[in-house]
Amino acid sequence: MKNFEERLKGGHPNSLGNTVEIVEEVLQDRDLFDELFNCYFSDDEVVRLRVSNAMKKIGKVDKTYLTPYIDRFINEISKIDQASTQWTFAQLFLLLEKEISDQQKKNAIVIMKHNLEHHNDWIVLNQTMETLFKWSKKKEDLKVWLHPHLERLSKDERKSVSKRALKYLDIIQL
Repeated sequence: MKNFEERLKGGHPNSLGNTVEIVEEVLQDRDLFDELFNCYFSDDEVVRLRVSNAMKKIGKVDKTYLTPYIDRFINEISKIDQASTQWTFAQLFLLLEKEISDQQKKNAIVIMKHNLEHHNDWIVLNQTMETLFKWSKKKEDLKVWLHPHLERLSKDERKSVSKRALKYLDIIQL
């Protein structure tokens, strides 16, 4: 055991801490991935933030680490009420689009629709909009659902949210 949870604690909440070092260890030894994944269930919000960051880094290098955990992301991680887990969810499922089943994609869409409707964090909104927008190119019903939400978000006071929503509205043709 590498004691990842302890090593991910502390420091400034916006810093990566030991995340990069831990990612390198996991990429060298796949058997360590489960220990890192289980740090999502830490009581420490900073640990969960750093685990999310680690998942993105690992997924960009080798998606095969994440694919056995897709159902756990859907059934467990998506229920963690923390912005970083929700924006990472959207990013990971976009990254894993070719690896997920149709049912897993449907389940992920339900989760992201909920997040777009109920979350207020600007990064969650931006990342979720991006994934749903890209997926809506192949799913007319998703495009129809997304349109009014983009209209609502185009009026958001935060420029990054409103600009992204306006950009996607300009592209979506109903």
